[in-house]
Amino acid sequence: MPAWLTVVGIGEDGPEGLGAEARGAIAAARVLVGGARHLAMVPPAAGQERLEWPRPFDVGAVLTRRGTPVCVLASGDPMLFGVGAVLARQVPAEEMRILPAPSAFSLAAARLGWPLQDVVPLSVTGRPLAAVLRHAYPGARWLVLAADGGTPAALAALLAAHGFGASRLEVLEHMGGAQERRHGGIAAEWTLPRCAELNVIAVECRADAAVTGWSGLAGLPDGAFRHDGQLTKRDVRAVTLAHLAPLPGELLWDVGAGCGSIGIEWMRSHPACRAIAIEANEARQALITHNREALGVPGLHLVAGRAPEALADLPVPQAVFIGGGLTVAGVVDRCWDALPPGGRLVANAVTLQSEAALVSWRERLGGDLTRLSVAHTTPVGRFDAWRCAMPVTVWSVRKPH
Repeated sequence: MPAWLTVVGIGEDGPEGLGAEARGAIAAARVLVGGARHLAMVPPAAGQERLEWPRPFDVGAVLTRRGTPVCVLASGDPMLFGVGAVLARQVPAEEMRILPAPSAFSLAAARLGWPLQDVVPLSVTGRPLAAVLRHAYPGARWLVLAADGGTPAALAALLAAHGFGASRLEVLEHMGGAQERRHGGIAAEWTLPRCAELNVIAVECRADAAVTGWSGLAGLPDGAFRHDGQLTKRDVRAVTLAHLAPLPGELLWDVGAGCGSIGIEWMRSHPACRAIAIEANEARQALITHNREALGVPGLHLVAGRAPEALADLPVPQAVFIGGGLTVAGVVDRCWDALPPGGRLVANAVTLQSEAALVSWRERLGGDLTRLSVAHTTPVGRFDAWRCAMPVTVWSVRKPH
């Protein structure tokens, strides 16, 4: 089928800023689709059907017109956090034509003199605001597509609450149009409650005196997590994540998640990594909820329940970590059966009983056993001595093809 769907990126200057090909696509379309703001930019044409995006957002009306000349209007570059990317997941590339305009990120970088390759592009449109915290470190520069006019104030408050109140914010409104304006200020001193609904926020991250930000590598300090003692400690956690070996887009089951540290660090390894934390204890569920927000991975999915029953009907994981429940009948079996060929399973044991279970499972399924013994210095009078933590046995195994 020839291309029937054209997605046109349009700026604040409207059709006047478009090239001949984009203007021709709009004129030739039998159906013109877009938000109210975009549709208002284009004068009505005789015989042309006009569709406004529904709320909640859905592209079904476009897909039902397959084969009919359809033109979708989008902001800037439709393939950058835009509707073009959504449609491309459901419409074959040969049936689409994408005609981009300069993206909001390109316009903002040009206004600010920021090299675009050095900027972290983010969007909080339809996404949790707390996800930006994953990228918070001194010297980072963000360009953030706002959800609405209240986003700049909410972002300033979030930064101030997590030790980045010294950060500089610049709000760029209606770039490229007659209403273009800018507002700037420090996050901790931000007083403007609302900006224009269409805005991009430029952020220069500056940490408060005692804050340095969290590394993206595995092994965050134990103090980064709120916990009740049920925590995979830093050194063991780093080794555990190395055995789990997260790859972009993969899903982890964190079984007996405690405070959620393994699932959180798995997701912090790459924005596309996903994790499900399975935890039966209500108090620890609250800890997971706090930690996932504070450490910038609000998308960590929490399942309240006890394995193996709580594992039913979960999506297929590429890796499983068992931090609790090794001696519970059916837990390891259910996790192993859920893994696809090539999937990884890692389990940690501290007690003799759980270690014996790991030895037994290794005899059945193979894999490697590693014993970790970590010691830290502690004061002894005027001197220091080593204090050994309880040894941890790590079993890691990959499911054969």
